[in-house]
Amino acid sequence: MTSPAASAVTESTDAAEPTGPELTGLGSRLRERRRRSGLTLEAAASRVGLSPAYLSRLETERRQPSLPVLLGLSRAYATTVAELLGEETAPRDPVIRAGRIEPGRAGGWGYRRAGAPDRAMQALRLRIPPSVQDAVVRVHPGEEWLYVLSGRLRLTLGEAVHLLDPGDAAHFDSLTPHRLASATADHAEVLFVHTLLQTPAGALCVDPPGHAH
Repeated sequence: MTSPAASAVTESTDAAEPTGPELTGLGSRLRERRRRSGLTLEAAASRVGLSPAYLSRLETERRQPSLPVLLGLSRAYATTVAELLGEETAPRDPVIRAGRIEPGRAGGWGYRRAGAPDRAMQALRLRIPPSVQDAVVRVHPGEEWLYVLSGRLRLTLGEAVHLLDPGDAAHFDSLTPHRLASATADHAEVLFVHTLLQTPAGALCVDPPGHAH
């Protein structure tokens, strides 16, 4: 699936510019990041809305990418434009300190980041109130892993319904229609890891017939 942002990145908008000394090495960095992401030339080009031949020219520095193309490639490779350009960045702090989960505005769900931003995997602590958003079915590329910390979780995967208690975990392909809900009179708290950063168009929600959210 190509994201709306990526679909706007086409070769027709990419004005080829002469290679400048400040971008020396960009092609090799693009190639290295693609390979580290486990993508073929064809797969990477498809994600960003380019032809494989054009992406090959970028990797061999026969063309210079425009900013929209760099943004698209950084999302596809789960990195930043600064890293693709070879700019030095400050070391990331690997430690994420504990803190309270404040109720959010989206149906009372609470979220707190449990991992570093701009990584291929995103980790969250979720607090799911009882019987909230149970009708929202999510479908998107990627994978999800969750671990129940407290309460009881109702996980619906396709037509199957699973009840998870504290200490239970689940790992599934998120192209499978899925939904989460607390199955107790109190909230369920869940440690949740997903790969949505690799597929920015992945936040697709589908309402089942006869439901609204």
